[in-house]
Amino acid sequence: MERKTVTMDSANRARSQVIHIREAEFPGDMAAVLDIWREYVASPSVSLEYQDNESEFAVLPGKYEAPEGRIFLAEIEGRLAGCVAFRREDNAICEMKRLYVRPFARGTGMGRKLVTAAIDAARAAGYAEMRLDVLAEFEAAQQLYASFGFGDADPISENPTPGARFLGLALT
Repeated sequence: MERKTVTMDSANRARSQVIHIREAEFPGDMAAVLDIWREYVASPSVSLEYQDNESEFAVLPGKYEAPEGRIFLAEIEGRLAGCVAFRREDNAICEMKRLYVRPFARGTGMGRKLVTAAIDAARAAGYAEMRLDVLAEFEAAQQLYASFGFGDADPISENPTPGARFLGLALT
């Protein structure tokens, strides 16, 4: 009888592993946050230079520092695989930023777990609404946000990219 060897690609392995979501700690997680955020910034087909990311990165955690904001990291078997953050816009509204799942972990439910962590923490921080913007090319992210009840909202940050959508979710 012939024996076949089956190898699983990294995405299949990731789907079978436990996802661990945790709040980033500074300064210990600085390198990890910068690594995945720079990967996130490079991921769209359009430039995000208008955001002046390097200035924001230079002062992390900055606007994302608790109690007004948070940065969450997702890991699979100790390997950094995703992130999300939120920051204060005003007393009632926060903005979700930088939802990103690395390619090897896509399809694992990690995006949903990251969004849940951000929403839960924003509610606990007392925000009444969460807003975000999303590029047209990120269709899976748009579907994910819709599944949580995000709907069209007024912009709270600049995004000159054609087709960008501005979404909001009531937290109370």
